[in-house]
Order: sequence, then structure tokens, then C-alpha cells
Amino acid sequence: MRNERSARFEELYEAHLGHVTGYVRRRVGDADDAADVIAETFLVCWRRLDDVPHGDEARFYLYGVARRTLANLRRGERRRRHLAARIGGNLAADLASAPVPDEGHPEVGAALRALREGDRELLGLASWEGLDNGQIAAVLGVSRNAVRIRLHRARRRFARELEQRGAGHMVVRASAAPSKGRPA
Repeated sequence: MRNERSARFEELYEAHLGHVTGYVRRRVGDADDAADVIAETFLVCWRRLDDVPHGDEARFYLYGVARRTLANLRRGERRRRHLAARIGGNLAADLASAPVPDEGHPEVGAALRALREGDRELLGLASWEGLDNGQIAAVLGVSRNAVRIRLHRARRRFARELEQRGAGHMVVRASAAPSKGRPA
């Protein structure tokens, strides 16, 4: 039974892939979207193999599946556009009121940009997002200990960058700042 089913699907796939591909490509501009629609069309074909007619009728059936899959793709795109338009105004307002990291202190921004992306991410999660080591570990998918070590090193590199830019006075030494759960 399994071999018959597989053989029938392979025959359908080989016989109609070109037709379905042409049908979809003429309706979708993006090659990745077209590939997704084609894959979904043949997935439906596999799942509903017993419903697929024989002969030329199979091609028409597959066109119908592709047509419905395309409709789903377009509905999803419309929903995403409407959602983006709805939240766009709120996002613009939020961005306008969000603090800019180097506002008033361009040397801070320059020092941050000089760091590796990983260091910037760690410092941002700790400073701007206010996350503790455990929360940062969850975001990055690493251990708390790894975060502690990486964050310590990132802070050292950031302090060096600030000092090189003549902003060493902005560096807060670890010993001067009390950490959570420890007395100053």
C-alpha cells in the first residue's frame, strides 16, 4: 500500500511539477513565495492523494489547490500590511520618545559602535533593557555564568573605548556601583 501510494505521488509530481510551477510563477513575483506555494500544493496532494483524480483531471485539481494556496498567501500578506499600518503610527511615536543612547554624549555612541555586535547586545540588554544575568541568559540561550563573564569583559572593553575617546570620566567602576543583592 505504502509503495503504491509513493509511486502514485511520484508520478503526479513528475507529470505536473512543471505545470504547477508555471501556473504559480505567473501569479507570484517572489521566487521564495512561489516555492512555498508549490511545496504546499504538493503537500496537500500527498495528504489528500486518494482525492486526486487520475489523468489530466489531476492537473486541474492541482491548479485548484495552488489557487487556494495563493489566496491564503495573499490574505496573509494583506493581514500583515494592515497590521503594519495599524501599529506604524504607534511605533513612530514610541521611537520619537525613545532615548537615543548617545544623545548629548557622542563619544558614548562612538565607543558603542566600536564594540563587537555581541558586546553591544550584552550591554544593551543589561543597561537599556534592565535585564539581570539570568534574564539575559534566557534571551541569549546561554548559562548565567557565561553571561556574567561575557558582560564583565564587554564592560571592560567599553570602558577602554570610552577612555580612548577622552570620556574615561564616564566610566563607572564595578567597585563603585553596588550590585543586586550585595551591600555597597
